[in-house]
Amino acid sequence: MKNLQDRVAIVTGSSSGVGAATAELLASEGCRVLINYNSNEAGAQKTAAACAAVGGENIIVKGNVAEDADCRAMAEAALSQWGRIDILVNNAGTTKFVEHSDLDGLDAADFQRIYGVNVIGAFQMIRAVAPAMKKLEGGGAVVNVASTAGVTGIGSSVAYAASKGAMVTMTLSLARALGPSMRINAVCPGFIAGDWLLEGLGEEQYKKVMDFNISNAPLGATATPESVADGILSFITGSQIVTGETMMLDGGRHLTMAPLTRR
Repeated sequence: MKNLQDRVAIVTGSSSGVGAATAELLASEGCRVLINYNSNEAGAQKTAAACAAVGGENIIVKGNVAEDADCRAMAEAALSQWGRIDILVNNAGTTKFVEHSDLDGLDAADFQRIYGVNVIGAFQMIRAVAPAMKKLEGGGAVVNVASTAGVTGIGSSVAYAASKGAMVTMTLSLARALGPSMRINAVCPGFIAGDWLLEGLGEEQYKKVMDFNISNAPLGATATPESVADGILSFITGSQIVTGETMMLDGGRHLTMAPLTRR
């Protein structure tokens, strides 16, 4: 879909970071945007104001994507408000910061919680919007926000990396199963500058990891919420014959991948 004027997008986890940047970018392109949050209502209100400032009509819906009823409620809210769903960005995600060598740092509940949001939640959202997208002339577009962790096995924890790997595989499976009425692709950001990793790593480790990634990336840069949003938009408005693809958004860091261990 080249022209996004009056198209309808759902962006999960859009109260901050990549989700907020994506919602604002889509709004600036003429999209009507459903802004979703689970706990950060103030952030969702801020995203809504940013969307409105660029002329984007929007609504805010609270919901936890790990709950199927909440996923279906988001789809119903968009349909009730605007009568269609053209775009889904599965951005909602969670993690636990644990060294990969610390096997006792994760338990079954950690894996279940992380998979519940990062994998099951994305699946449930795709299932919730599928009936509406299948009615569209030209079909709908889904972009899953995975991670380079899912490709390289490096990330905030083993559970997180495994969940993002599962998300990449699910992108392939559903792109095959749901075409031609839905195009499903994934973006894989590397280190993303911003509050989420800052809070998870702490200021000292955050700066160390960011500097390490920048200095080891061929482009000498790392991802930002805005650059990831640009990648997401390119899957939505770019070639309409692309599906089941994964885009690495890390300044080429995966080409020289080696983990930074804490010392």
